[in-house]
Amino acid sequence: MKMLKCSRLNNFLSIFPDKTIRQIVLLLLLGNVSVHAQAQYQNPKTTISNSQEAPAKWLQVSELPIRASEVTENKKPSGLIDRTIDWYQKKSVQSDFQIHGFIGQSYILSSHNNVFGHSTSGAGGSFGLTEAGLNASFRPLPKLLISAQVLSRRAGEGSSGMPRLDFAFLDYRLYSHEANQFGIRAGRLKNPFGFYNDTRDVPFTRPSILLPQSIYFDRTRNLALSGDSVQLYADVGHSRWGTFSTQVGLLFPIVSDRDTERAVLVFPNMHGHLTREVSYIGRGIYETNDKRIRLGVSGIWLDSNYDPPVGEKILGLPITSGSLQFSPVYFSAQYNAERWSLTGEYAIRHFAYSGFHHNTIDTTNFFGESFYVQGEYRITPKLETFIRYDVMFTDRSDKNGKIWASKDSDRLKGFEHSRYAKDFTVGLRWNVTPEFMVRAEYHHVNGTGWISRLDNPLLNQTEKNWDLFAIQASYRF
Repeated sequence: MKMLKCSRLNNFLSIFPDKTIRQIVLLLLLGNVSVHAQAQYQNPKTTISNSQEAPAKWLQVSELPIRASEVTENKKPSGLIDRTIDWYQKKSVQSDFQIHGFIGQSYILSSHNNVFGHSTSGAGGSFGLTEAGLNASFRPLPKLLISAQVLSRRAGEGSSGMPRLDFAFLDYRLYSHEANQFGIRAGRLKNPFGFYNDTRDVPFTRPSILLPQSIYFDRTRNLALSGDSVQLYADVGHSRWGTFSTQVGLLFPIVSDRDTERAVLVFPNMHGHLTREVSYIGRGIYETNDKRIRLGVSGIWLDSNYDPPVGEKILGLPITSGSLQFSPVYFSAQYNAERWSLTGEYAIRHFAYSGFHHNTIDTTNFFGESFYVQGEYRITPKLETFIRYDVMFTDRSDKNGKIWASKDSDRLKGFEHSRYAKDFTVGLRWNVTPEFMVRAEYHHVNGTGWISRLDNPLLNQTEKNWDLFAIQASYRF
């Protein structure tokens, strides 16, 4: 009898840690970070790249708190809570339901010109860039994914930090077999262009604190980041030739924020609002099987109308409704070696303004041009550095801004630098742990073509040549 009792006790103790571990894992899941919820429906045979991160690291039994074992049969949860926990545990183990998040804080100091707040040395720099997000995904059916993210971003006058819906969509996989899949997504989706736009809101997936501003403008970030869309996607892989991925869709762009309106409207003191129209977007990316070479082409055809207030006038002349078409094309290339990577992207951006019934903007068409070249070197698995040269021209036929300034020399002469920017950047990244990262970077900039007009409302208070230093700490939990 004594041996039988000991046997029962041992059997009880042998299953007891499993229950405890499941309870701890539930708590950890509520705060565990993924780089991006959208990465969860990528082809499972695709290796990790800049737009994807490794799965979250689970704690081993030896890493769990000692007090986790202090549970007795007298402290069982109620029936409803117990059923909810059991359901959550089951879904989590099956990867059907996941919750993740991230947070990043930056300090920015500039010699002149404000970036994300009053960042100049006279103001003591700025802690005005704070990024935080919480996302969740749920797969109720093998072919159906539901995913959403709420994002809070405080970035100078353009972003107050008020939480907003970053993305929320349904993804239905129409076909999936080995390396090939086809599907459809609908809802608020990330706009697929370039290498980094899909994941630019998560600090861990960016190559730097500030992405190359010639391609990924922060002053029109809400417009570029996501939109209400329906997209078809496909991933086709071949054992010898590599993988080709594409996304195409209809898009209703987000054009209703102040920074975007100040950036794309011809005159900074226009008081009307942009309204969105049906637009189109698409991207194709080719990768070799060893991921050494990545090539991409992206395109957007964005349409928006301007709705002015009654009686609006500019320079004494009346303004009526008008339209803006913006159609950039992006070319992307990357080479990856064991210790270093070389990346370059080029964009040509067509702007077409029509209407407005104003003699200076009745019919305006021009092409902007942008490019950057970036090298990254992985010193150790935890430490890496980069160097980048980034160039943008608002109008490629007027790269120095002189033609633009000549249209109103009394007001614009001397501020030609607002039509271009040439940015030389070096930076360092330290992955302290898989969850915690620290980085720093220095920019020397000639021109002010990409700075926010809300943070710098007066041209006569901007400087042509300036420097910027930034540090950032980011955590995913």
